[in-house]
Amino acid sequence: MEKVKVGIIICDRYNTCAGGKCFRSVANREGAFSLYKDKEIEIAGFTTCGGCPGGNIEYAPEEMKNNGITHIHFATGFLVGYPPCPHLEYFKDFIEEKYGMKVIFGTHPIPQKYFLTHGKLNTWSNEFLAESIKDTITDELTRLSYD
Repeated sequence: MEKVKVGIIICDRYNTCAGGKCFRSVANREGAFSLYKDKEIEIAGFTTCGGCPGGNIEYAPEEMKNNGITHIHFATGFLVGYPPCPHLEYFKDFIEEKYGMKVIFGTHPIPQKYFLTHGKLNTWSNEFLAESIKDTITDELTRLSYD
């Protein structure tokens, strides 16, 4: 079975997060980790962006790449924060250009409480954010299990 080494970058406003939902979604291949249903996943890096405007984005991917990581996931918190991170598109372009690594938006499924509130706010109505959340929407029952 093919093995993929993944790094997770979380928004610094959640810097005390222990990663429980992310690691659970890896084990269950839910949310954005459903992309690896037929692969073994090793989480080989976990860090924050360093705080706005993402100072750690310049350096953390290099260390991750040096440790064999090929895919970087921006944690779901970047997408469901109030507001979602305004720097995501730039971060993705930068990492893919400078380091040649694949960038995926999201980790665990979007919790239902965020899904409902952002739906009412039309947060994800622009093309970029609508595309960014596609791997983390899942079904209502799964979203509820991540509340």
